Amino acid sequence: MKEQPDEILTIEEVAAYLKAGRRTVYRLTANGQIPAFKLGGTWRFRRTELDRWIASRIGEQEQPAPSKGKP
Repeated sequence: MKEQPDEILTIEEVAAYLKAGRRTVYRLTANGQIPAFKLGGTWRFRRTELDRWIASRIGEQEQPAPSKGKP
């Protein structure tokens, strides 16, 4: 099946996509740290929103940390 940019993913698919455990994805989702919505009581994710979330997380890591102590 060909990937679509507006594809809807399940927790299992997101875990595979992020190369993370299902429990980690569920915890991030339940805490509102990753973009998701509920459909019939189960979590679903838009691939485009996940890609934006990943890009923002990478951007946060690339910014220099504020210096502490003396200028």
